[in-house]
Amino acid sequence: MPPPPAKWKGICQFNSTSCNNKLIGARFYTIGNGTALDENGHGTHTASTAAGNFVRGANVYGNANGTAAGIAPLAHVASYKVCNIDCSESDILARWTTSSTMAWMNFHSDNIAVGAFSAVERGIFVSAAAGNRGPTLGTIENGAPWMLTVGASTIDRKIRATAVLGNNEELDGQSTFQPADFPTTLNADVQGKIVLCEIGGGIGRIAKGEAVRDAGGAAMILINQLPQGYSTDSDSHVLPATHLSYADGLRIKAYLNSTSSPTATISFKGTIIGDDRAPAVASFSARGPNLPSPGILKPDIIGPGQNILAAWHISVENNTNTNSNFNIISGTSMSCPHLSGIAALLKNAHPDWSPAAIKSAIMTTADQVNLGGNPIEDQTQRPANFFGMGSGHVNILKATDPGLVYDIHPQDYLPYLCGLNYTDQQVGIIVNRPVACSEISSISEAELNYPSFTVVLGNNSRTYNRTVTNVGETNSVYAAAVAGLPGVDMRVEPSTLQFSGRKQNVTYQVTFSRLATASSNTIVQGFHTWNSSRHSVRSPIVVLFE
Repeated sequence: MPPPPAKWKGICQFNSTSCNNKLIGARFYTIGNGTALDENGHGTHTASTAAGNFVRGANVYGNANGTAAGIAPLAHVASYKVCNIDCSESDILARWTTSSTMAWMNFHSDNIAVGAFSAVERGIFVSAAAGNRGPTLGTIENGAPWMLTVGASTIDRKIRATAVLGNNEELDGQSTFQPADFPTTLNADVQGKIVLCEIGGGIGRIAKGEAVRDAGGAAMILINQLPQGYSTDSDSHVLPATHLSYADGLRIKAYLNSTSSPTATISFKGTIIGDDRAPAVASFSARGPNLPSPGILKPDIIGPGQNILAAWHISVENNTNTNSNFNIISGTSMSCPHLSGIAALLKNAHPDWSPAAIKSAIMTTADQVNLGGNPIEDQTQRPANFFGMGSGHVNILKATDPGLVYDIHPQDYLPYLCGLNYTDQQVGIIVNRPVACSEISSISEAELNYPSFTVVLGNNSRTYNRTVTNVGETNSVYAAAVAGLPGVDMRVEPSTLQFSGRKQNVTYQVTFSRLATASSNTIVQGFHTWNSSRHSVRSPIVVLFE
């Protein structure tokens, strides 16, 4: 099987472990175990999200109806079969020179990180899913700095299914399957009744509904446990159902304990647009810190990943009269192809941009507020921290014109890798050639020319260099600004950057000093921004006080 055409300077995409097709997408390259033809829908869904063509009347059970299109609908997708089902990571790595990783795995033993480095050396942008083990801290996957690590956010569309209790309390949830003739009253029992289920326990949400149906239940109310908070999914259930928040689950339990004959029903209200709390960090989206490299803030970015409508390999409605099949599913595997498509568009608009420049443009222009103009929240409906949202929520229009970028050449990662105290052999595994760290001036993680800062601060100040490249106006002036960071004195020198040409590089220094008000073993966050008359180039900062 021949490799991708040399002219394809594309985008590589890795999704979560749950797929038969590990999609790498492009001018997208996809590499699959199993077959290039999808077997479980995951590959079809992610491919169409990244590069699907325009399809009118896309919907699931009539909900979320409209014209569907991928982020880069004119891009190409190449899908390769590299082995059969249950193949090893080494088979996948041999083809692309890949698969998935656990959060604590070092980069030299992580096939995705190794394969991605080879791709980046060839000018191929790599985006990867952050993983679905949130909201627990330290669960982030695919944390190598040469990849864009993508977390998941909510969208402003709800497919409303309201639980109506016998005491007339109404609790809004979600479900894609919405029957038109559901009874107005049901007892809270099993046979022919509504069954209350909690998510979790190693059983999927739809599988719980299948168990309820098979036991003779008429409907299901699915409630979150505490970690999932207000984050709910609109699934294609096999019976009438609704998925409620943890808070609403407590209300239902209180009602059940208040009466000997509880009753309820589900009122299906269809598609509702306009949730001004969106985007929010989805509860399942994995969180930092980035355990293999704590000095690199991950995730880098969040993008739409919860309740995403895209193409599916079969009809979830058992409709045999259509070739246009769609489904609504959730995961960082859904947010990753959104960013892959955005990267493809940026590469098309700026063919000379390196993978690091594309990543920088995405990160430094990200949004910090939701549609209501308030700080982006997490599943608790409180402001999200940087371990959940990274630089913020992607803003494609701003990313096309970032003003300045933080560029990194592949060889720049060698001092960083040696600084992680990897052996010569371990670094050599990543870069695929012999390396002698004794001949390289190692750097700390915070010294990599990354668009974000993660700093461990004791009594001594820390100074780091950063270099920005002008990709905006030929003549421009930027002024430094700092926001947040309580307990930290942050100084930027020089405080003004002046450019007289495109692609001009300017280096500056940032010094962090601890103030007397800082408490040990605490973490603070804030921003460092370069502002011009047209651009705002923002870098998130996390400081841990020793």
